[in-house]
Amino acid sequence: MGCDVSHPQRITVLGATGSIGLSTLDVIARHPDRYQVFALSGYSRVDELLALCLRHRPAFAVLPSSEAAARLREGLRAAGCDTEVLEGEGGLCQVAAAPEVDAVMAAIVGAAGLRPTLAAVEAGKKVLLANKEALVMSGALFMDAVRRSGAVLLPIDSEHNAIFQCMPGDYARGLSAVGVRRILLTASGGPFRETPAAALQDVTPEQACAHPNWSMGRKISVDSASMMNKGLELIEACWLFDAAPSQVEVVVHPQSVIHSLVDYIDGSVLAQLGNPDMRTPIANALAWPERIDSGVAPLDLFSIARLDFQAPDEQRFPCLRLARQAAEAGNSAPAVLNAANEVAVDAFLQRRIRFPEIASMIEQVLEQEPVLPVATLDAVFAADQRARELSREWLRRHGR
Repeated sequence: MGCDVSHPQRITVLGATGSIGLSTLDVIARHPDRYQVFALSGYSRVDELLALCLRHRPAFAVLPSSEAAARLREGLRAAGCDTEVLEGEGGLCQVAAAPEVDAVMAAIVGAAGLRPTLAAVEAGKKVLLANKEALVMSGALFMDAVRRSGAVLLPIDSEHNAIFQCMPGDYARGLSAVGVRRILLTASGGPFRETPAAALQDVTPEQACAHPNWSMGRKISVDSASMMNKGLELIEACWLFDAAPSQVEVVVHPQSVIHSLVDYIDGSVLAQLGNPDMRTPIANALAWPERIDSGVAPLDLFSIARLDFQAPDEQRFPCLRLARQAAEAGNSAPAVLNAANEVAVDAFLQRRIRFPEIASMIEQVLEQEPVLPVATLDAVFAADQRARELSREWLRRHGR
């Protein structure tokens, strides 16, 4: 897909006020001849979304509630900006599937991003997938929709984008058919990689959100600290690259310079390297199959000097084990895992539970909820809701 300078690609950014959304807008702003913002969505940061609308002048902006939407309309009117404000999930789906849109950055965190991301897929858009929960919750349904609609699905997670760059162009034929032995999914290990296990009882949300290499939102930062983020990425990699869980190996790499690797049957191992900056995978996906400047500084191997690797400690970080088990069980298990994790992380951020209890809650919910087929989106959301109810019951039972 080359760039037609007479018609810049029109982009909808779902989750514009988050870290991925802001990085996307930074890359877009560097190439005004190639890209034009069509729509922006936000969640609760109305003033930040207003500032983005005034800068990028999208046709539409979307907020979840009527109250937030009214505030944004008032601010836009006062500034003389004619961006139209939409509300709720219906508004998100509208700007994701609009005929004018060429590409959609799907960067809404959590289960809330599933329906609008799927709307973009079903409309046959170029979908830049930063919302891993969409695939975790509804992998088979989601990939079937991609194949049916002819949508172009490009991964934004730095690890999955790295794998995408290291795969042969015809990898959709299957890993064994293209000579791939396994996928090596790298993990930084997060802020608690060397913290004594006993000390994890007392870590704070602020410590969990202080990632050593990446600048991320609070939810994904806690997921990184618990290594649930890597577990969700393992499930996502299985769907994106048609891999069995046994073909995806997690490798702790503290420097976050190698973003992932692909191991071929001839002994070759291809890796994608770069500074830990999300603008690299965003620029790669925006311009694919071309390359554009992302604003990221060149990698200085001499200053890095060394690259370290170690096996993940699943005793210290049981969330990784739980995610692999959910991947192997399939059906409703990944949706249950994801929902329980969202409730647990929110409770931790509110200081209602301790850090190790995130995994305890998830494990008990997975044990209580049977694995069921999920042949429809309604079945996916039913599993999600049951897991949330069980998670809230866990909190009540433990006096939290």
